[in-house]
Amino acid sequence: MSLVCRPARPDDLAVADALVVASINDLTVRHGFGPMATAGASSFQLFSLKDDPDGLWVAEENGELVGFAWSWVCGDVWFLAQLFVDPARQGQGIGNELLERAMGHARKSGAAHKVLITFTFNCVSQGLYMRHGLFPRMPIYFFSAACERVMPGLPEPPLRAVPIDESLATMEKLVAIDSGAIGVSREKHHRYLREDPATEGVLLYDGSDLVGYGYTSASGHVGPLAVTRSGRLGDAFATALKLVADRGAEKVSAFLPGTCDGALSLAVKQGMRITFPMLLMASPGYGDWTQYLPRNPGFM
Repeated sequence: MSLVCRPARPDDLAVADALVVASINDLTVRHGFGPMATAGASSFQLFSLKDDPDGLWVAEENGELVGFAWSWVCGDVWFLAQLFVDPARQGQGIGNELLERAMGHARKSGAAHKVLITFTFNCVSQGLYMRHGLFPRMPIYFFSAACERVMPGLPEPPLRAVPIDESLATMEKLVAIDSGAIGVSREKHHRYLREDPATEGVLLYDGSDLVGYGYTSASGHVGPLAVTRSGRLGDAFATALKLVADRGAEKVSAFLPGTCDGALSLAVKQGMRITFPMLLMASPGYGDWTQYLPRNPGFM
């Protein structure tokens, strides 16, 4: 039976997640980083499937899932969250077939910008993406460390944290911050995060002035985080680190773009270390993140 690419269904997502984990770990082990990925709930994939089913595709052969592509759209930004092929089936054109479906989703959406985050050392995929008009924009570093190493000497939080509520006024503030920081509203994704019991979100204030927002997870991860001015990103990150400590997390982690000097300086000063490097790729005219820390390579 020949290869079949079809729209994903809800019952595909757990199998697709296992395939993605295997593919990521095959790549990171081959490049000396060891296994990085673990299986998890497919809640954001399921959210995306319900929101826009045109963005999720699987490749099957003889009834076996051998590839998965997932993209989502917000405003005029199309984001390729995942594109992975079974390690035993790579180099056989499956990735190209899935990317063609994903690019069809981008064209159908009418998005002005195409964006993704990939491993810096994933050279084969980068060449594939460049052939489709996405080019390297900036490095993104995954930093992590034990909380007990990071917290000593951390300055007192310079900003006041107010829990994100469900009011229309709060959502309008979040939309305005994102529009300035990354050029697009993420309203539906804020609604998703608000329903995640492991995630807490706050608005960040300097006195009465709204500076930005930040999310922290029970595992100690910071992000997404966005600010109204690039000069306040370091302050916002410092405040988020203190919030992580207050939640009792054993570790702290974050994805820090190479353009965010204040956050990078603070991370290094407090003993955080680069675990692995990633790369933002985008169509021309997009990708100057100086006011934003992404959540992860699938969420942005």
